[in-house]
Formats: sequence, structure tokens, C-alpha cells
Amino acid sequence: MAELIFTDDPEDPRLDDFRDLSTADRRPDRPGGRGLVIAEGTVVVERMLASRYPVRALLGVERRVRDLDLSGTDAPAYVTSAATMAEVVGFHLNRGVLAVADRPEPPEVSGIVDGAQVLAVLEGVGDHENLGSIFRNASALGVDGVLLGPGCSDPLYRRSVRVSMGHVLRVPFAPLDSWPGGLDFLRERGFTVAALTPRQDSVPLRGLREKVGERVALLLGAEGPGLTDEAITAADLAVRIEMVAGVDSLNVATAAAVAFHEVAATR
Repeated sequence: MAELIFTDDPEDPRLDDFRDLSTADRRPDRPGGRGLVIAEGTVVVERMLASRYPVRALLGVERRVRDLDLSGTDAPAYVTSAATMAEVVGFHLNRGVLAVADRPEPPEVSGIVDGAQVLAVLEGVGDHENLGSIFRNASALGVDGVLLGPGCSDPLYRRSVRVSMGHVLRVPFAPLDSWPGGLDFLRERGFTVAALTPRQDSVPLRGLREKVGERVALLLGAEGPGLTDEAITAADLAVRIEMVAGVDSLNVATAAAVAFHEVAATR
């Protein structure tokens, strides 16, 4: 069980993993980043503790730390005041508790694909909030994994983890390096690749499960421009969410939720 360690020193070097989060989010592709994964708030921290991500340490006010089930971790839990925590982190954290973890090695694409029936495949989803929302929807609606094509942001960016409510730590994901050639890899394993697009020559999403096989990969594109023509051409079929006249598209996370419900939640 985690040891509770009380400290009121904002310069305590043991808190360095939590320092200056307003300016350095610990992304590995940022100068000086360390590749840490950061969870905020009781619910998200609990999900991190229950995940495969190896927790390094926790930091929070006493009430929030004691709300957590720490029986399954040996990571130190640093307890401090809200004022000291704000000085360390760089802003006032309403949620009152943080956890940091190392990144494990990402799973192999084949490991995700082989055990899946429904996958989400993303192209160009660069907005962290949309990405986090897609992972939350995927977890809620029974999608088995997420594959990331070109132009996608880091699912483990702090904002994405927060918006996903920690579900990004539960839904397996991996980069699909070959694009759009990687879609052939899915097709070879029995997946029908369905590209979500508002194009009028697409077929309605409703009833898609009855039109295709058991294994479906839903292809979703960037907010605004949507999928590239190259990606749509590489798919087996293009599908659209039917909407009332005068509305041409939905937010990508909303469109994902509708598609996931139609294809995954009803299986």
C-alpha cells in the first residue's frame, strides 16, 4: 500500500514530476519532456491505479488522497496543502489530486486487431479534447481498440487523459504506421473498413451491422476537413449519419459516438 508522505515545501525535489505543468506537459516530443502520463482528479487517478500504467507517485490534498484506494500500489503519495500544490503545479487544481505514471510499451497493432470485432481508426484528429472524447465514447460503447493514422495528437497528453475521464488508459491503442496501406492489414483479417463522411454518395450508417461482416473498422477524420480522399478511397465503403436538411456534419467525437452505438453497442 502507498505510503502517505506529508510535505509543505514547494521546492521538495520529490515533487519534480508534478512541477510546472502549465508550461511543460511532459510530452516526450517537447524539449525537456520526460514522457510521463498525468492523471487529474479522483476518478481519473483511480483508473490510472487500476490500469497497466506503472504509477510513479501521487500528489494531493489530504482529503482527496484518502478518498483513493491505494491498496494496490507501492508508489509514494505526497500530501500537501492546496496552496503548496498550486505553487508546485503552476495553477490551482480544483480536483485536488494528481498521479504520474511511466508509459509502458504500446501494444502491437496485431495484438489489438486479432482480439477485436469493432475498431476505431483515426486520421488527422489533432484536437486533444476531441481525441479524449473519442476514447471515452469508445470505452462506453464497446469499441475494442483505437488505431491512430497520420496527424493524430498524443492520446496520453494531459488534456486528452482528463477529457477521456481516464478511459484512454483502458482502451488499447497503437499507431497504424502505413497509411492508408495499413487498412489492407485490417481487411486481410476480416474487417470491413467503413469511412464516415457526409458525402451524398455514401450509404446510411443505420443498419450497417446487418450489411457487413462481424468485424468492422470505423474510419473517422479530422474536425472540419474530415477524411482525406485517399483514406475514403482506401475504405471498403463510405457511410454517413443521416441528418436534417441544413446541417452538413457533426463534431468528430459526436459522430464517433453515434457510429459506435450503431455498430458496437448493438452487437
